[in-house]
Amino acid sequence: MTGRLKAPTGRYGGKSAQERQAERRRRFLDAGLRLFGDSHGYRGTTVAALSEAAGLSTRQFYEEFRNLEDVLAALHLQVNDWAEEAALAGLAEADGRPIVERAGAAFRSYAADVTGDPRRLRIAFVEIIGVSPRLERQRLARRSRWIDFICAEAEAAAERGEAASRDYRVAAAAFIGSVNGLLHDWSSGWVDATLDEVVDELVQMLLGVLQPVGWRGPGSEEK
Repeated sequence: MTGRLKAPTGRYGGKSAQERQAERRRRFLDAGLRLFGDSHGYRGTTVAALSEAAGLSTRQFYEEFRNLEDVLAALHLQVNDWAEEAALAGLAEADGRPIVERAGAAFRSYAADVTGDPRRLRIAFVEIIGVSPRLERQRLARRSRWIDFICAEAEAAAERGEAASRDYRVAAAAFIGSVNGLLHDWSSGWVDATLDEVVDELVQMLLGVLQPVGWRGPGSEEK
């Protein structure tokens, strides 16, 4: 008999093989969030420690992941997906409102998500840095997605006459860098301000990009 054994497809304990595999993967990721995002950090965690924290074996770990870097990569994408979902929910709640309110709603939702659990912030902004060329490419690709997010909203605002009509990519990249840096510093205690004050400052920065000094929207009149 040759070839690889097929994964079992029957049900056990009321769960299919696929459901059990998804549960194991989730337990490893939850353990990674705890260990990578807390005192151990990614570099201070071993496969054995992660498996123990997940309540699973190292054999089961290697059935789901090649190495710890795969876990960190998956967590980095998950943390960003959660933040994006929060920002989209904020936009949906402010649908049809002026850009000032939409920007505020989106970034308050985003900031509440990424700062609500300090472990997520550490994984997204600290642990991912300098691990490998592969993760650096992933980090920059995910940042590019955030830039696309900002550009899409800016261009839509411009079409509504609420923002200047221009190429926003460089400005969006600069803004995302400011968001990441300020939220990281705030969470580390380096910024003496409330989260609302930090978000208000970020929103004002964004509005300064969208509506620069001297810009007048359609229908505005010289006085």
